[in-house]
Amino acid sequence: MTDRYGSDVLAGDWKKPKNGRAVEAPAEIGAVVEEVIADWCGEIVAVDRDLHTLTLEDRRGKRRTFPLGPGFLLEGRPVILTAPVRRTAKPARPTRTASGSVAVHGARARVARASRIFVEGRHDAELVEKVWGDDLRIEGVVVEYLGGVDDLADHLVSFRPGPQRRVGVLVDHLVRGSKESRIADAIARGPNGRHVRIVGHPFVDVWQAVKPERLGLRAWPTIPRDIEWKKGVCQHLGWPHRDQADIARAWQHILSRVSSFADLEPELLGRVEELIDFVTVDA
Repeated sequence: MTDRYGSDVLAGDWKKPKNGRAVEAPAEIGAVVEEVIADWCGEIVAVDRDLHTLTLEDRRGKRRTFPLGPGFLLEGRPVILTAPVRRTAKPARPTRTASGSVAVHGARARVARASRIFVEGRHDAELVEKVWGDDLRIEGVVVEYLGGVDDLADHLVSFRPGPQRRVGVLVDHLVRGSKESRIADAIARGPNGRHVRIVGHPFVDVWQAVKPERLGLRAWPTIPRDIEWKKGVCQHLGWPHRDQADIARAWQHILSRVSSFADLEPELLGRVEELIDFVTVDA
């Protein structure tokens, strides 16, 4: 009699998945893939390297964002989607800096002045560096971040401002009646007031100084006061927001959309230019 079941039931790769094992594949714009957990099929319309996500658009025009990685089918086969390789050409030397100033190629950075510009946090400092960094190096101006404006008075006592040691301070949410405005008014009336210039923008956070359309938004979302603003923004936009690492990645994504002063709101531009003028004018 013929053994209809075979002699060895474990022969061969019996663990092999029906559709084969997943292999890495680049998430190319225009490719149609299926996300197996959500059972969502659509065309890849966007890939974000900073947030490690891709966006799919289904045949009805509805979009959803998913993390890059495993869990996708491409032409019926399982794949691990990765960000596509960038192809870059050697750029021409710019004639203007990111702030709009005339670029001075080959210029050596000036020895740092005694005067300083203080900003509230790391994100403020990184944004100022990206747009005004070339100008600040030529002028010899150092930007320091405070970690908050509450201790500004103590920082000024340690710094000891004077005619040759001016301090410009950029403050978030400097609006009438705010805590920040009360701190600024008290310092302006104090002994260091004539050597300190405190200016600010009306935004809750410097993130809002980036024009929302640069991120594909009509406007920055309104976040209730009982929710931490940055986490609330990330949650509203469908970005990861579980911990500080997620917030840092979100900021790098936002910062990547800034290439020049044209990407920023004028309420910030004018204030930074005012501070640079203040600390570089010889007394």
